Amino acid sequence: MSRHTRRRSSLQVRLLGAGAAVVAVAAAVATVTVASAHEPGGRTAQRAGADHAVFVQGNELDGNTIHVFERGDDGTLSAAGRYATGGRGGDQVDAPTDSLASQGSLVYDKASSLLLAVNAGSGTVTSFQVRGRKLIQRQVVDSGGDFPASIAVHGNLAYVMNAGGAGSVQGFRITARGLKPLHGSHRSLGLANDRVPLFSSSPGQVAFTPDGRALAVTTKSANTVEVFPVRRDGRPARHAVLNRSAGEVPFAITFDRRGRMLVAEAKNSTVTTYRVRRDGRLKTVQAPLPNGQDTLCWLERAGDFFYGGNTANSTVTGYRTDAHGSLALTNSLGIATPPSAMSQGVIDLAVTPDAKFLYVQNALSGTVDGFRVGHDGALTKVTTATGLPSFAESGMEGIAAV
Repeated sequence: MSRHTRRRSSLQVRLLGAGAAVVAVAAAVATVTVASAHEPGGRTAQRAGADHAVFVQGNELDGNTIHVFERGDDGTLSAAGRYATGGRGGDQVDAPTDSLASQGSLVYDKASSLLLAVNAGSGTVTSFQVRGRKLIQRQVVDSGGDFPASIAVHGNLAYVMNAGGAGSVQGFRITARGLKPLHGSHRSLGLANDRVPLFSSSPGQVAFTPDGRALAVTTKSANTVEVFPVRRDGRPARHAVLNRSAGEVPFAITFDRRGRMLVAEAKNSTVTTYRVRRDGRLKTVQAPLPNGQDTLCWLERAGDFFYGGNTANSTVTGYRTDAHGSLALTNSLGIATPPSAMSQGVIDLAVTPDAKFLYVQNALSGTVDGFRVGHDGALTKVTTATGLPSFAESGMEGIAAV
């Protein structure tokens, strides 16, 4: 049986017991000069910040890169550059289509104009200053643990989730020169993984609540959502509040307009809605909602709509909230756009700031599809970017749209 076949057959997620372990790694900063592997010509914005772009993380094992695309007003994508991160990509054990098995591995922070990327194979995080569609002032810092896989940003704080070993979160200050480690912010997740974790037992995402008062981490096979209340100095509480997940295998996190937490659960392709209490406890306000698809892992908000990526059958599900905040499917099929034979291995998603366009990574095809979001939540394909690293021994993961 081939490695690819073994990975596909392992989509039935196994639940593993969590063990107790502690990781304490000092974060060290290493500043390097920017290096570009390829920079096609094209108009470059002179002002600070991004200028209608989509960034895709290649996650190449021999040298991670960021692929930059110019985004037209109609949502179409055109290649605009490729930049080396200065680190290596990673591949979790038995990952079926998604090498990092996480959401939020590539993040753009508008306030600082920084693009943040994980280098899972190097245990580092790279920041770039974004100037139009060019990436400059590359900086690489130690992630504070093994196999960094997700990043969360709020204000001048960034937290990195390390998926390997016991798992951990490490805090950083966002400065004009990139990320600066926040002393005393490292917290263990108490897991029991190898340095390169099994995809089903690694944590799925780290996310700030919209008010920045709490930091949440999904733990998949431990079947918990760990919530760290965040102090005024930006450091988490010493110990997380362990909330039992209402659905099986919690993976991705997003929030609605009211600040309630929505968690995508992979085993039964469900979404649960919670209210996050000040003490870190979660109150279920809507029970797990199934979408009828296979292996829901990613979930992103687009205004009053939400879109989920179902990796096992390569579909995208649409959700909407009503006036009372209740979540429902946008249609009875649970499919927001017809699946395509040329778009296989749906993984990570990104939504533009105006919520007009959704971009979807297709790991097996090595493509990114762009969709216009309709008034009823239906998706209309407007573009396909090709030539990206397709999943084999590893593959692309991480996408940001600005």
